[in-house]
Amino acid sequence: MRAGRVGDVVSDILDWYSKGDVEKEENAKVTGIYMTKEDGTEELDDMNIVKTIAEEHNVDFEVWEDEKYFVDDRDLPYEKISELPNVYTTYRKSLEPLRDRPRNSLTAPTRLPPLPSVIPPQARPFTIPSSLKELKKALLVPLEKDSTYTLTHPPQWPVDVKSAHPFDGGETAGLNRISHLISSGAMSSYKATRNGMLGLDFSTKLSAFLAQGHITARQVHWAMVDFEAGRGAGQNLDGYGQGENEGTAAVRFELLWRDYMRLCMQKFGYRMFTLYGIQDHKGKGEQPQYSRRKRWRLLSRSNRAGDDPEKTLETFTRFRSGRTGIGLIDASNRELFVTGYTSNRARQNVASFLSSHLDIDWRIGAEWYECFLIDYDCASNWGNWQYVAGVGNDPRQGRVFNPVKQALDYDSHGDYIKAWVPELRGIKLTRPIGPGKEEVDQQRLMYLYQVWKLSDWEKSNLGLKGIDWVEHPLTKIQFSVGRGRGGPGDGKARRGGGGGGGGSWRGRGRGQDRNFRRMGNEEKAAKHEEGPIIVSSERA
Repeated sequence: MRAGRVGDVVSDILDWYSKGDVEKEENAKVTGIYMTKEDGTEELDDMNIVKTIAEEHNVDFEVWEDEKYFVDDRDLPYEKISELPNVYTTYRKSLEPLRDRPRNSLTAPTRLPPLPSVIPPQARPFTIPSSLKELKKALLVPLEKDSTYTLTHPPQWPVDVKSAHPFDGGETAGLNRISHLISSGAMSSYKATRNGMLGLDFSTKLSAFLAQGHITARQVHWAMVDFEAGRGAGQNLDGYGQGENEGTAAVRFELLWRDYMRLCMQKFGYRMFTLYGIQDHKGKGEQPQYSRRKRWRLLSRSNRAGDDPEKTLETFTRFRSGRTGIGLIDASNRELFVTGYTSNRARQNVASFLSSHLDIDWRIGAEWYECFLIDYDCASNWGNWQYVAGVGNDPRQGRVFNPVKQALDYDSHGDYIKAWVPELRGIKLTRPIGPGKEEVDQQRLMYLYQVWKLSDWEKSNLGLKGIDWVEHPLTKIQFSVGRGRGGPGDGKARRGGGGGGGGSWRGRGRGQDRNFRRMGNEEKAAKHEEGPIIVSSERA
């Protein structure tokens, strides 16, 4: 384990061995450098840097295909990546039945080559901790220096709320999680529960293990095959030995979606990080639709009439603080800030709110998620943000999630919002329906979902009067219980990444560098395509 930039670390190691003391066995021949391929632009840059260093030192360099995915790239029905369909459904149908597609899991080796008797020291100014406890402490240093992330009102962890993602990392923990999902029946019930927001087992929570490579999608698949075939754990559960069920089929669906996002990154490259996304992709005989471009609110400059970058930054600050005034959005952003996790359903709504209700550059949200998500995966995160923002490969462009209707559908008793926005717990949500009986009043729920609707008297009584995000929400969502649907779209979008099988949006920790790095790819795009140059958002 080494700290530092990839190129610097590799160079230091090779130089040390080449100049080592033979008598002290410090002189050794490095036979090769091996890397697992990643498809993000920054990851490819790192790979090319290491390749160049290897060539300079006459060391073999080999890149391995990443085998943690569901369907092996070599088994796809396409000769080249440009043939990948731009619509997921078309891609999925070309691979069905999905249950027959994955290769067998690779068996673990029984032995490994010995480590060198002497290894290079860590290059200054870094030091390497000598124990796991010290390593964790060192990794937390950047967080402890500024745990507020420059926020005046950073979210706090409510004392009586537990994380929906309390898991330790590592292969053993990942395999134990798969076993638990099978033996508890949570895997089989996944389709019915996947839109939940509170608790441990409403989704598989395998995404972090998959993103880090602690487990593979094949291992998930073959564990489900054993259950479906009547082998191993789960003998007393419904569906045992009865083939694929709705839950296991839905998990495979999401695992394939995760594959698809990675393949899209292979196909579109830097366009996965540009403001107008893959919609600017020029296929054969096609031209980018510049005339239809949305005028996004940017942090660096005014991009449309009446824009003020300072106000846009203020808006984004309230957004990431969980102080928008929209219950579902605030609950999700507060949960993310303190736990590193939020459900797939919540992620979809948060992305739609930032990009469609606030019209803010969607990439700022994607960078924020990259900074915080415990299950961050480059392709899934950026691909899903593009998808929801309307610049990705959604065949129904322009859909908008209504966060009030979505809250009514998926937090119908207000438990999730009250858990993570404790200021709103005093809002009474029930009405009497008989002696000693009450039921949830949907009209009262509207006050929880948009607290600005409360009367001044009730705000005062609950201590909410005069609070900025209560009195002045970033936007007011049109929705009426009596009329059913409200606002643009019905909020019933079905896609946007699966939270269960690892197809959701979450590795890269909360480091000190808070710059919006990925946005620099906008400038790369300008070099490769005709039309107006789009200036990237300023690093914040």
